[in-house]
This record gives sequence, structure tokens and C-alpha cells, in this order.
Amino acid sequence: MTVTAESVVLAAFIAFCRIGGCFMIMPGLSSARVPLQIRLFVAVAATGAILVNLWDQIVPFMDRRPQFLVPMIASELLIGGLIGVMARLYMMALSFIGTAVAMLIGYGGMSGMAIEENEAQPALASIITFSALLLLFVFDFHHEIIKALVTSYRVAPLDVFFNPQAALVDVTDTLSESFLLVLRLGSPFIAYAILVNLTIGFVNKLTPQIPVYFISLPFVIAGGLIIFYFSIGTLLSLFADGFLATTIGR
Repeated sequence: MTVTAESVVLAAFIAFCRIGGCFMIMPGLSSARVPLQIRLFVAVAATGAILVNLWDQIVPFMDRRPQFLVPMIASELLIGGLIGVMARLYMMALSFIGTAVAMLIGYGGMSGMAIEENEAQPALASIITFSALLLLFVFDFHHEIIKALVTSYRVAPLDVFFNPQAALVDVTDTLSESFLLVLRLGSPFIAYAILVNLTIGFVNKLTPQIPVYFISLPFVIAGGLIIFYFSIGTLLSLFADGFLATTIGR
């Protein structure tokens, strides 16, 4: 193998480490429902497309010596994984509030199969997470992730190794912003659950001989589903705006 061919293969592998590390964790492509071969082929195709545009930012830093190559591979995997984790945290926060909403309106008793994960999840939470993920792909979220990967070579070039302190700051900021966002989105259901359960408690104290809980449960679920019907569009729109503005902007 000539020196030029060896440099091309090595540059492609280094680029694949960052891109594959991101695709391995990012929402959608990292789902258990997506076959491993498809994830691999998408990562390889994205690597080939990005390598052409970033040739001057990758090839000059290639060094075949193991003492430089091994830390570079580890650093690229961690940088790509960090980009994927920051997007993943927002979907995990939405899954959390979706499960909480189902529980608050009394609809979380029966868990079904989740769309993106292997763990059981209430049907209402599955609808919310799947709808949000579909909306993000409609808004070209995957294109924004690729743009973030391209931009990352200017922010974190190959000659700058992974900074754990800066990564921890980014992760904590993303956790804080994502959970504050989904708590605001789920606030109508939290207020509804507090008011309804407080009212049911008062009624139960007034008429202890009647099983108020079993009588009121259908009405609680119906009221929660009505609120969900009128708020799901705004909820998903605000989540997509916050996701694209915060995750990609970071």
C-alpha cells in the first residue's frame, strides 16, 4: 500500500470514529428498532461525504505512530459520543415527562412496548416520544447533527484532545436545560393532577363510604386525554424549537 492510500484509509478511519461515535448514541439511528447494518452503512456513507469536505482539516494531522494514533482514536470517539449524548439527553428528558404525564392522568398503569428503547413504556409516553422523534426528522434534525459534526472540527480539531472538564460542563448544562424545558411542557398536566387529586381527596373525606377513587378514575383519564388532545401540537412544537435551538446551537 502506498503512502497516499494509507493516509486516505487512516483519515477515513479517524473521521469514522467521530461520526460513528455520534451516530451510535444520537436519537433515531441508535434505536434498537434500526438494524445494526443500516446504522453502520449510514455512518460509513456520512463519513465518506464529510471526509471530502474536511480533507484539509483531517489529513495534515495524521500520524501513524501508535503513541499519537491511539489517543487520537480515543479522543475522536469521545467527541463524537459527546455530540450524540447531548442530543440523546433531550429525548430521554421527553421520555421522562411522557411517562410522568401518563402517570399523572391515570393512564400509566399498563406499560407497552416502547418505540425507540427496549424497556416497557406507557402507551401515551410512546406516542409523545415517537411523535417528537418523527417531527425532528421532518425538520431535518439529522442534517443539523451532520452540520454540528462538521463544525466540531473547527471547535475541536484533531490536534486538540478531548477535554473532560468542558464535556462535563456541556452535559450538565444540557441536562439542566432539557429537564427545565420538559417540566414547562408538562406543567399543565402537573397542575391538572394536583387539582384533580385534591378534589377527589376532599370528596372522599366527605363521603368515605363510597369508593371515590374507582368511580373518579375514568373521569380523571378522560380529562387528562382532553388536555392532551388540545396541547400535544403546542407541546411538540415547543420541544422541537427548544431542541434545535439549544442542542444544535451548543
